[in-house]
Amino acid sequence: MEYLSKQRYDELAAELKHLIEEVYPKVSEDLAEMSAQGDRSDNAGYREARRIQGKTISRIKFLQKILEHSRVIDPGALPKDSVSLLSRVEFTNLTTNTRMTYEIVSPHEMDLEAGKISLKSPIGAALMGKKVGETAEAQVPSGTLRLRIESITTD
Repeated sequence: MEYLSKQRYDELAAELKHLIEEVYPKVSEDLAEMSAQGDRSDNAGYREARRIQGKTISRIKFLQKILEHSRVIDPGALPKDSVSLLSRVEFTNLTTNTRMTYEIVSPHEMDLEAGKISLKSPIGAALMGKKVGETAEAQVPSGTLRLRIESITTD
C-alpha cells in the first residue's frame, strides 16, 4: 500500500487517462499503418511502432497498479508535532552545520529539485517520527549523518 497526496494521485490518474484515451489509440493506429506496409522483418517503422506500443502498455499497467494500491492521504489525520508523510522538515546536518529543508513524500512523489524526499530514503526514514529538537541518524553511502530537527510544518 502506497500513500499519495491528492495532487499526486490526480496527476497519475490524469496521465493514465491521457495514455489510454489519446496516446494508445495513436500508437495502435501507427502500428497498423506500419504493419500494412508489408514485410515486417525488414520494416524499421514497424519495429519502432511495436517498441512504442510496448512502452505505452507498460506505463499504463504501471500506473494502474500504483493507483489500485494507493490511498490518498488525509493531511488532517497526520500528526503535527512529529515528522510524518507530507511534513516539511527543516534540519541541520550536525557534521557540516548545514541547514536543509525537505518535504517527506511517498516514493512516487519524490523530486529532489522540488525539495521532496521519499520516506523510504535513508534521510526520510531516519526523520520519520522525530520531533523538533531531536536528533536522527541516517546511514548514507558516505557514512552516518547526524541530523537535528529544527522545525516541522504541514500544509
